[in-house]
Amino acid sequence: MTDRATTSPRARFAPSPTGYFHVGSARAALFNWLFVRRLGGTFILRIEDTDAARNRPEWTDGIISALDWLGMAPDEGPYFQSDQDAVHQAAIEALWAAGALYACACTREEIDARTEARAAAGDPTPGYDGHCRNLGLPRGEGRALRFRTPDEGTVTVRDLVRGDVEFPLRALEDFICVKSDGKPLFVLANAVDDRTMAITHVIRGEDQLPTTPRQILLWNALNGAEGLALALPAYAHLPLLVNEQGKKLSKRRDPVAVEMYREQGYLPAAFRNYLALLGWSPGPEEIVPLETITERFRLEDVQRSPAFFDIKKLGHFNGVYIRDLPVDGFVAAARPWVDPAPGEWAPGEWRDPDTGSPAVMPAPWPPGRFEPSTFNSLAAVTQERVALLSDVPALVDFLFLPDAPEDPASWQKAVAGDELAPKLLADALAAYEDCPWEKDSLHEVTLEMAEEAGRKLGKAQAPIRVAVMGRTTGLPLFDSLAVLGRDETLRRINVALSRLAAAP
Repeated sequence: MTDRATTSPRARFAPSPTGYFHVGSARAALFNWLFVRRLGGTFILRIEDTDAARNRPEWTDGIISALDWLGMAPDEGPYFQSDQDAVHQAAIEALWAAGALYACACTREEIDARTEARAAAGDPTPGYDGHCRNLGLPRGEGRALRFRTPDEGTVTVRDLVRGDVEFPLRALEDFICVKSDGKPLFVLANAVDDRTMAITHVIRGEDQLPTTPRQILLWNALNGAEGLALALPAYAHLPLLVNEQGKKLSKRRDPVAVEMYREQGYLPAAFRNYLALLGWSPGPEEIVPLETITERFRLEDVQRSPAFFDIKKLGHFNGVYIRDLPVDGFVAAARPWVDPAPGEWAPGEWRDPDTGSPAVMPAPWPPGRFEPSTFNSLAAVTQERVALLSDVPALVDFLFLPDAPEDPASWQKAVAGDELAPKLLADALAAYEDCPWEKDSLHEVTLEMAEEAGRKLGKAQAPIRVAVMGRTTGLPLFDSLAVLGRDETLRRINVALSRLAAAP
């Protein structure tokens, strides 16, 4: 028997390409990746694509792209389960020859009818009753192949997270391994592929724990049928991810697509750091470098209880990571949202599966109006105010739109609804005509206007901000005016005054 303890670990991440890349899958991939990175092992990507009716190439591309974005490109793969058909069929033949499988002609309706009859007679045992086990039916079209599960004893899953978990064999039905069309089901294909790829550790979600006894039974049967006694991999079943109601994260109910979070502007380092905390802790501090996470990660320290996927906390992490970037790093990170380069990734591809809506709308200014040097001038103050990179366009759009952005609520509150707004705008127009055009001078003359009007600076500058920048909140006014320029600032104030004069 192979002593897997003496070999470097080989862990596989084996997603099915049947939808957007789920955050739970990303967490499982990360824990596999961290485990082998700490021990100098191999991280393998295996795409389980045998469900041809549900698989789509874009889902596979999404998995590979997301892993690359997160900095977790596989050491081996992607391998595709569909390419292993010959190996699967050889395993089926060996199991059949060894008597571990038998043919079953029962339909689902027949099984359900017998289950109901047993229940009516006082036997509530659900599932398949072994009807065809001893009939000696030959294999043939329309007949599935079932595994001959032992009647007595237990299967023990030795789990690095949960300890020993025992499953009584009398509770395990003779499960189907091969569909009636001859194709292996997940439980068999998985066991065969893990053997073929010399997988030493199976690290996956706890929702797959109930399938593990079946895979252990198949593994042991294959040892005998193939005459190759391979040691079982070590298992680690990770806690479920739940929402704020404590319910398992659902694609139908919760925002779970990794692609969506990427488009909204979460940094991969922040997203990865937060995923690592979903069922595990690096210590008293939570926001820590990847090197620290990798050094401290142990499967034995993973918690058993469900982990709350807290979007607010993730947003906080992202804001911290954004603010920790050097300014030129922030400029580079924000580029896909403000000035996407041809041929490079940019937000806009992800669509909500229910509504078809994108996660992020494109930048609101016309093509060709973006000026990198202008953006760079305000990058530092922008960086301080965003938690998501997708928030950046709304903070700087006033620089690149032909006119100030329109926000009716801001206009009503700070301009149309303020009886002093016409005077403050007119005073600003006069003061800004000839003052030095830099932020400190702009601040000084506006403060003088505020004092003359008997207002605090914040209240006095509000009409100017909305006239020039479109909203009551945003970047610092005087930094913004200095970059926008005198001529454009004065033009927009004049437009606002004309609009007020024309209002009934």
